[in-house]
Amino acid sequence: MPRHSFILAQFLALLPRYEFQRIVNKYKGDYRTRHFKCWDQLACMIFAHIRQERSLRDIDVALNAHASKLYHTGIQQCPKSTLADANEQKDYRIFEDFAKVTMPRARREYANTELAIDVTKAVYALDASIIDLSLSLYPWAKFRKAKGTVKLHTMIDSRGNIPAFLTITDGKVHDVKAAPQVPIEADGIYVVDRGYVDFEWLWHIHQNHAFFVTRLKTAIKWTRVISHPVDKSIGLRSDQEILLSTKRLQKLYPVRLRRISFRDEEKKRTIVFLTNKFDIPAETIAALYKARWEIELFFKWITSNTFV
Repeated sequence: MPRHSFILAQFLALLPRYEFQRIVNKYKGDYRTRHFKCWDQLACMIFAHIRQERSLRDIDVALNAHASKLYHTGIQQCPKSTLADANEQKDYRIFEDFAKVTMPRARREYANTELAIDVTKAVYALDASIIDLSLSLYPWAKFRKAKGTVKLHTMIDSRGNIPAFLTITDGKVHDVKAAPQVPIEADGIYVVDRGYVDFEWLWHIHQNHAFFVTRLKTAIKWTRVISHPVDKSIGLRSDQEILLSTKRLQKLYPVRLRRISFRDEEKKRTIVFLTNKFDIPAETIAALYKARWEIELFFKWITSNTFV
């Protein structure tokens, strides 16, 4: 009777081990290591992550409970102290670089996925979130007198909800300050909140033949050029082409923008969107911004699995 591999073993077999070992060699991760190598550490941590273990002790208990199966799953049994030493001493850049290798591979798998929204272009959601850290463990992450944080800037590819860009900064860095690092893809649609309304950066997106969807700040002065008819039965209130009014903003963004007003009856509020995309229906613009919620779920998942 043929035997099938354990699911975890099949999962580990999907990872490009040659690429991983190349990165390990680059940082000398296995230097003077005889038994518990970087790959064994990665396999143990993936096992712990899938099981959502919350401590080294929990990982040790789980590994011992499946001791007879570990060899066949590709995991090496190790004492708790060995895993603790590996986590403390191994170069984090090994796993950072490996993540940068695997994320594009995962995105390619989802490249042809149809979005729930009727658009043919790639859609990206960009946002940042603060992650709290213990100052006793991370004194370099000082945010306030008794609080440590870092800020995670992330861009999610809506096809598969996989990160396409990640960077970590000091917790005091404003969201838009990290935006210039984001690679802009021609014809891509970048969905951001009001924290990213910097017209110099938005003009940079426009100049790269890409598109953005955001919310208009109430303090920004604008002039209506033309209004288009809308279907008010679905919540739309206006669809206008506008120009920025002040000389400073006109220099930063000299061409027309599209302003769309939408009434959310469920939450009893009116939302005003700003975009440079004119060739799709106004309701699709509203749906694109609503889809940005996926990145909030990503941050919720990150913060709920961060223990410091």
